[in-house]
Amino acid sequence: MTSSSTPPAEKPHKGRRIKPKLRDGIMKRGGTWYYVIRVKDPETGQSKPKWVGGFATEEEAKAARDEARVTARRGDYIDRNAITVGEYLDEWIEAHAMEIKPRTLKDYRMIIRLYVKPYIGRMRLQAVRPMTITKLYRDLLTSGGRDGKGLSARSVVYVHAVLRKAFRDAVNVDQLIAYNPVERAKRPKHQYAEPGTVWTPAQLRTFLTLARPHRLYAFFHLAAYTGARRGELLNLRWADVDFDGKAITISGSAGMVDGKRVEGTTKSGRTRVVSLDEETVAVLREHRRKQAAERLIAGDEWRGTENGHVFVTGWGEPIYPDTVTQLIRDLVRAYNEPKSGPKPKEPLPYARLHDLRHLHATTLLLAGVPVHVVAARLGHADPAITLRVYAHIIRAAEARAAEVFAETIRSA
Repeated sequence: MTSSSTPPAEKPHKGRRIKPKLRDGIMKRGGTWYYVIRVKDPETGQSKPKWVGGFATEEEAKAARDEARVTARRGDYIDRNAITVGEYLDEWIEAHAMEIKPRTLKDYRMIIRLYVKPYIGRMRLQAVRPMTITKLYRDLLTSGGRDGKGLSARSVVYVHAVLRKAFRDAVNVDQLIAYNPVERAKRPKHQYAEPGTVWTPAQLRTFLTLARPHRLYAFFHLAAYTGARRGELLNLRWADVDFDGKAITISGSAGMVDGKRVEGTTKSGRTRVVSLDEETVAVLREHRRKQAAERLIAGDEWRGTENGHVFVTGWGEPIYPDTVTQLIRDLVRAYNEPKSGPKPKEPLPYARLHDLRHLHATTLLLAGVPVHVVAARLGHADPAITLRVYAHIIRAAEARAAEVFAETIRSA
């Protein structure tokens, strides 16, 4: 489509110029059709003609004219643009590459390449409607995965999140479309899995006792006692630890992208301060003392810095995230299946490292700590996230609320 403020020029026909006829804002020029509307200039406030051409039929031109008239009356008129969804998404992802964390950027590129471009990539951006996006989701759920199998609802929700961000910028930043069709599409409902307390407090004590001899014991202790994410703790520097104030400042995160360790912002993009108890402060002091001893042993081979990462290898290098993820399984396996001696009467259930975060949150919620306080410790951008993820714990607390109230009145 072409757009301009001047009418299409006349072309000579057999030596003479024929002036195209304009009827109700519609004109045929050569082999294509044009429409014209009047649009108010936002800077001057004056109305001026806007010509748009390139339509194959008169009906297409009339339909576009009618839509343009409605948007112009609302003050939402957008110039016609032939950019496709695929072209726009390529430009959009490049423009935001420096703002998105490397792991997230990789996921965005994968989603666009596998689940958007093959379906609607060739469509004009301005032709996308809510029903277009709804059909995309339906197709992905039916046959969007490997070997023609359907994607999970959770995966389609991720697609929805990426498209919502991109189309929102197409409206507010690039002003290519008048509204966000993704917001009005029917996305699949995703039931969030309720994290269970894999370990009881007693089982956590058992694990921390068996992990104590390991040089990374402090990592697991800090993970359980703060609820911080794996990447947040591996990004922690000694300058972020306030021993006197009994707190740590979490300002970034470490992750893996294409086999390489990378560092970026936290998941929410915000910095937070998490308070520590006396025992955890003592654990960190002991960890720092042991790290200083390792540095003396390594001598010139030490690869760390004076105020570097809290958790490093024996040579001072930052730890790869997968190392601690596998280590928790190795420690539990060594406890449950010792090479010598009897097996424990009560073996520890295998747990993910992330389950220490869930254990921290559920323990606080069951103890009556307000949701907004727990959300702040976990780094949730909104307490509503905490309410959703730990709804089963909150329901359990609510079930006991009636008895608590009654008991309080009886004992008054």
